[in-house]
Amino acid sequence: MLTSAHIDETLRAATDSGDIAGVVAMAATDRELLYEGAAGKRSLDGEAEMTLDTVVWLASMTKAITSAAALQLVEQGKLSLDQPLGELLPGLAAPQILEGFDADGTPRLRPAQRAITLRHLLTHTAGFSYPFWNAGIDQYMKYADIPSIVRGKKQALNLPLLFEPGERWEYGINTDWAGQAVEAASGTSLDTYLRDHIFAPLSMADTGFELTAAQRTRRAGMHTRQADGSLQSTTPVEPPQNPAFISGGAGLHGTAQDYLTFLRMILNGGTLNGARILAPETIALMTANQIGDLTVGPMKTAMPKYANDVDFFPDMTKKWSLSFLINTKEGPAGRSANSLGWAGLANTYYWIDPKTRVAGVILMQIRPFADTKALALYNQFERGIYAT
Repeated sequence: MLTSAHIDETLRAATDSGDIAGVVAMAATDRELLYEGAAGKRSLDGEAEMTLDTVVWLASMTKAITSAAALQLVEQGKLSLDQPLGELLPGLAAPQILEGFDADGTPRLRPAQRAITLRHLLTHTAGFSYPFWNAGIDQYMKYADIPSIVRGKKQALNLPLLFEPGERWEYGINTDWAGQAVEAASGTSLDTYLRDHIFAPLSMADTGFELTAAQRTRRAGMHTRQADGSLQSTTPVEPPQNPAFISGGAGLHGTAQDYLTFLRMILNGGTLNGARILAPETIALMTANQIGDLTVGPMKTAMPKYANDVDFFPDMTKKWSLSFLINTKEGPAGRSANSLGWAGLANTYYWIDPKTRVAGVILMQIRPFADTKALALYNQFERGIYAT
């Protein structure tokens, strides 16, 4: 049996070799902490050590939290999973499907025949994509002068669909729209809603859409993998100032400690340390296959600068819940069949294993996504947790 010291050595070896700049990793059951450790530097161009309370850009790890907020409002009857969202969100009232481009670069669009629902958004079956996963969306954004989703401008949401809602799975800005639904149904901003209904009850004081001065002193820098395999320090992702739009899909910064708290709440049926966030039946719904016979396929990059090709669990049928990727067979590093997980663009990863009651999170700040060395360390960390 391995010990926590062996995992410490694994993290240190990855940072000492220069494969990873800095890393924080934690794992727990619903009842107790199993492991916590940090290694390396927050930034290769600085001296500060990576610590357990280092703040990172969570990117798409934001999605599960926004989804939980939307499901709270479903519990309250303020949102519905299957009613058309067009009346609540006019931007979804008449979605257009991108069919291609004319010779002069003009997009060819047609009206969608089906309405978009909250279930479509939470399962990534509405038809939206991201420019770094779809070249057509990248071309459309350049044609229509649409900004990146992280810049805090509402125009970032004005994207066409790639197919009829419910037709297939495609990863995209769906949860950003779900965040807009949370705002419209609750009558408050997404940051305020998450603070009052998720972060404060769970004591997740280091998670939010803005960075305090104290958090900035603990923030990890960003790094880019070079062609020779080395890492180069780059500018961290900055929260937009006075944003007109809060990204429910990618906007949060936070710590491993806070995110593990959220994962433990999911693992524990919606409650933790006396705070009830979601009902047990909602957790059951949130964590079960919600795309039927559809499957989650490989994700092919359209922008190698931001993401590599990725296929979590190749040669395995994969499903999606209302928040998470589901591996339908046992994972190679130890997680049980029908476990849950996902990631963030800067190589942050997590998993939830309901069968063994284990959840883990590992945070790095590296681009592009699905970095080979970051994934290798994630795999080693997960194996180490199950070996203990």
